[in-house]
Amino acid sequence: MTESPPSAPTGGGPLAGLRVLDLSRVLAGPFCTQLLGDLGAEVIKVERPGRGDDTRAWGPPFLTDHDGTPSQESAYYLSINRNKRSLAVDLTRPEGQALIRRLAAQVDVLVENFKVGGLAKYGLSYADLKEGCPRLVYCSITGFGQTGPYAPRAGYDYLAQGMGGMMSLTGTADGDPVKVGNANADQLTGMYAAVAILAALRHRDAGGRGQHIDANLLDSQIAWLTYQAQNWLVSGEAPARHGNAHPNIVPYDTFPAADGHLILAVGNDGQFRRFCQVAGRADLADDPRFVTNADRIAHREALTAILRPLIASRTRDAWLSDLEAVGVPSGPVNTIPDVFADAHVQARAMTVDMAHPLRESVTLIANPLRLSETPPVYRHAPPLVGADGAAILTALGVSDAEQERLREAGVIA
Repeated sequence: MTESPPSAPTGGGPLAGLRVLDLSRVLAGPFCTQLLGDLGAEVIKVERPGRGDDTRAWGPPFLTDHDGTPSQESAYYLSINRNKRSLAVDLTRPEGQALIRRLAAQVDVLVENFKVGGLAKYGLSYADLKEGCPRLVYCSITGFGQTGPYAPRAGYDYLAQGMGGMMSLTGTADGDPVKVGNANADQLTGMYAAVAILAALRHRDAGGRGQHIDANLLDSQIAWLTYQAQNWLVSGEAPARHGNAHPNIVPYDTFPAADGHLILAVGNDGQFRRFCQVAGRADLADDPRFVTNADRIAHREALTAILRPLIASRTRDAWLSDLEAVGVPSGPVNTIPDVFADAHVQARAMTVDMAHPLRESVTLIANPLRLSETPPVYRHAPPLVGADGAAILTALGVSDAEQERLREAGVIA
């Protein structure tokens, strides 16, 4: 197993002392709050008694216990819920709502991803809490935002990728539109939400108040289009699907070698000339059709037709070795096992082992942020449903007797 990434010298992380109340579930919200937790924030994950977050059941695969028996903790859930403590509360009950209001008064940030207006019926919307909690940063994550004709709709990553234009760019020119292989819109929305939360905290701590953050999948997906959307805004021409090729750079594509696929990412004319020399076709760099990147874009099909059989004539590693030697960007198309077997990935410590109540340890994907003084910290493995409820409620001032009463009534678990 790879060496675990370092912890901050103080063990606290740069957001130590920040308290986050996480009423979100599934992916975008938990992705956001795990990021905050990795940076040192205390995150209280509120779940439904019983089954908890839906993603706990999104398997197989499921984590196995000490005896090798599959648990109810899915790999999906494990990927986005470390550095949190779980409190199981029934929000449909007045007593449960009262507990959340008490917690909201003691935290810095609340993150939720209910449908628009979903928490208002429980008295837990931003409008309900802002006067009693003026310093609270309240982040709502939805599919389509708090305003606009689509606001009431439920939002899903797949819909955001389609409606936000990403699928129109993904896939081969003559094939069907294709979504990105993981939940792209959910995760980038979680990242935008985390950035917005930190900005709102900066404003608050500089003498301002808390505020409401309206984060959503569709807006985030559209923003993620960057140069593809800007190409259309500048030219008036809708971008086409190019498979693995690049709309603005050629050759920048995936090619089959004799024994596997490689990526050729030629970023300028000098790199193209060096590639042609390695390929034994120095003449191509002087061909009027291919001299500049603009020429190569205009004659994309002709150049690709030449390169594909040429690259297929040699092994992948032979190409990669020779291209690296002359500074031409290239790389393999790895499977997931290939990724974690890669010596560079192992040197970067992109996995971390954490103790888990069901087994000695569980291996998780590490946080990619590298801060020289306050790196991410790994304190809590993804929790079992309600595992920390007693400790959280005791710290809130709820007596043992009251907790027992609430437990017997099914308000907490």
